[in-house]
Amino acid sequence: MDGEIGLLSGGVRNLIAATATPSLQLTVIIPTFNEAENVAPLAAKLDKALSGLNWEAVYVDDDSADGTSDRVRELARVDRRIRVIQRVGRRGLSSAVVEGMLSSAAPVVAVIDGDMQHDETVLVKLYAAIADEGNDLAIGTRYTEGGSTGEWDESRVKISRLATRLSNLLLKNDVKDPMSGFFAVKREVFVEALPNLSMVGFKILLDMVASVPRKLRIAEIPYTFRSRIAGESKLDSKVAQEFGALLLEKMFGHIVPVRLLMFAAVGGLGLLVHLATLGAIVRVLDIDFRIGQSIAVFTAMTFNYILNNSFTYRDMRLRGARFVRGLFTFYAVCLIGAIGNIGVGEFIYNMHYRWWLAGIAGAVVGVVWNYAASAMFTWNRK
Repeated sequence: MDGEIGLLSGGVRNLIAATATPSLQLTVIIPTFNEAENVAPLAAKLDKALSGLNWEAVYVDDDSADGTSDRVRELARVDRRIRVIQRVGRRGLSSAVVEGMLSSAAPVVAVIDGDMQHDETVLVKLYAAIADEGNDLAIGTRYTEGGSTGEWDESRVKISRLATRLSNLLLKNDVKDPMSGFFAVKREVFVEALPNLSMVGFKILLDMVASVPRKLRIAEIPYTFRSRIAGESKLDSKVAQEFGALLLEKMFGHIVPVRLLMFAAVGGLGLLVHLATLGAIVRVLDIDFRIGQSIAVFTAMTFNYILNNSFTYRDMRLRGARFVRGLFTFYAVCLIGAIGNIGVGEFIYNMHYRWWLAGIAGAVVGVVWNYAASAMFTWNRK
């Protein structure tokens, strides 16, 4: 029996030796959304740019309607360096990058846009800055000598630079382009950052650097940002909101959930809507207070629901029949919260505390209840 085990293990070793390939050096993560036309051209550019490395490319596609995933599969059948992760029911650039990195076994992992706006020839320099020079992270930057934002207009450049200044308030390192989506990182540094990643919005580099609890050794390599050739941008008008959410998450997320802060802020706006509606009904239209109060309550709840659905729970946004169903569950949650608000406030007031303290206590209980219950019954992932 021992001899048979020895022969078996020897056979396995021989099989591994016979099929061994050079060690994987670099994985390139390519998050995509409706970029079918860019798949093959980008792969060809990577093949040329990375000819001296043993590399693979992982396209992480958010279930594109234009068949991006199928295009990658066609390519993968003839090129074993190409892989695809098709995500169904999940979207977001940051989480796509994280899933791609988790699928990699390479010691260095890079991120590049699927729209060819990043200069793929710089990937070799990013890799060398880590593998040969010992850096933890190498960033393709637009804001250093030799780098450029390309054809961006002046207003976009100013907004980007403002975001850069705000971002550096969070970081232990002085990074010239923390908003860059073009970078390479040691796998162990990514793993170190992973437990603290927020995965909010599109700025995974900023999230990663802010999530590592030590100062990193960082190299910044200049490149020129190109114009989009084909495909659909992964960015939209909500980028600023998601960037703000990421900053809040990194500053206060260890104290209180950012969703709760956003939920409470929406509630504050809802209070203004409530008062404006009530004032218009009672003072302008001269309608009975009870009727006006009832209308104002439902107007404010509807306003809060729409804003929370659009911003606070943007990544779980309800549409169609689910939007209508969610509205009624939100009404129910808020009505129960109002009862709790009144009950707690009255209890505190009857304990001979000041009226304003009782009011605040009731409001806090109402907000926390509404947040927790709506997360469970209105914006759940089921």
